[in-house]
Amino acid sequence: MTVARTICLGFLAVILVGALLLMLPFSTASGEWNSPVAALFTATSAVCVTGLSVVDVGKFYSFWGQFFLVLLVQVGGLGYMTATTVLLLLLGKRLGLREKIAVQQSLDVQGLSGLAGLLQSIIATTLVFELTGVILLMTVFVPQYQDQPLWALWQSIFHSVNAFNNAGFGLFSDNLVQYVTNPVMNFTITGLIIFGGIGYGVIMELYQWIRNRIMRNPCRSNFSLNFRVATSTTISLLILGTIAFYATEFRNPNTLGALSLPHQLMAAWFQSVTPRTAGFNTIDITKMTTAGLFITIALMFMGASPGGTGGGIKTTTVRVLLDCTKAVLQGKEVVLGSQRQIPSALILKAVAVLVGSIGTVIGATILIALTDAKLDFIHILFEVVSAFATVGLTAFGTANLSIPGQLVIIAVMYVGRVGVLLLMSAILGDPKPSFVNYPEENLLVG
Repeated sequence: MTVARTICLGFLAVILVGALLLMLPFSTASGEWNSPVAALFTATSAVCVTGLSVVDVGKFYSFWGQFFLVLLVQVGGLGYMTATTVLLLLLGKRLGLREKIAVQQSLDVQGLSGLAGLLQSIIATTLVFELTGVILLMTVFVPQYQDQPLWALWQSIFHSVNAFNNAGFGLFSDNLVQYVTNPVMNFTITGLIIFGGIGYGVIMELYQWIRNRIMRNPCRSNFSLNFRVATSTTISLLILGTIAFYATEFRNPNTLGALSLPHQLMAAWFQSVTPRTAGFNTIDITKMTTAGLFITIALMFMGASPGGTGGGIKTTTVRVLLDCTKAVLQGKEVVLGSQRQIPSALILKAVAVLVGSIGTVIGATILIALTDAKLDFIHILFEVVSAFATVGLTAFGTANLSIPGQLVIIAVMYVGRVGVLLLMSAILGDPKPSFVNYPEENLLVG
């Protein structure tokens, strides 16, 4: 039982428990037993913080079903090992070497020291952002549900937790389309998505920098390479995404065309944020242009930053691959990023992530093209990438998939959440060191 297998099996265990809870009669609004496939699909989507669903969550599930859904999203956002370790700490247990290594790998951090403090910081950060989101969203829901204050509170909690954990479950049939012109809803949700997906390490570095500035600490703060790459790449993608969505959709009367210019820009901004990687939407995705759909696919595939609650191949992977391309074009033999040399092992990992991700998307797309031949290719690709990058957007309605197609999407969501490399490591076992050096020889590439 390696660390990789512990993490992968842990996610499976949480998914199965969640599916069982969502199958129970008191979890559904009708009071009847839920379909096993629908329960498994929803539980997988929640634990993998995706947001795809084959049922209307707000109408199909009772309060308890929605409550279980929020718990699954929270556990999935924190990560199985993080949630388990926090529970052990609350019970007064000490972390052994095995638990520390598992947490280290799941959070993708260096070193084993200070993990308990790091976990406390993660929990505190999560609570601060989610409670802030609840307070801001209540200013929208309380006036709307004046006679139902508890329902307004639950709406705020549900959407805040889903937004920060980069899941896209909503309690409205149209998701958030009715709030396309509401600035509080738009900027609160996008703010939670961005901070949830950018990574806890980046948030803590930013907090330390702000604290030093306020306290006038003479100690100079040097941001890490991870911070600089994650923030700069995220900002660039948000700006480019907003421009791209506005350019492709501003004449489409079914999406941005019917809105005023300020509301068009706000909707384009929202749609630039949500593919990386939370499945909320304020415009009808099914009526977007083909260009808009393809831009969404590209943003979903790139995803959020490592250490956060989002999916995709990650912004840092994209940046490393771009730096590799830049080094080749400049004729350099080393790869530089933000005036730092990128280790060869990191470059190999980035390439492996890209190849594994493309292979997963291609394989799943072929399978669904066979099981649901009536669907358009762009819609199949959109659904697969949305599942793999744990986004939750759909271009035709996930419920329209056949049962075999839904099972394929379940597998893709799981692979996207645990990670291609981690899953392969769990299957193949820990690599064995090799002491053999082979001769070097060139070949034609490109």
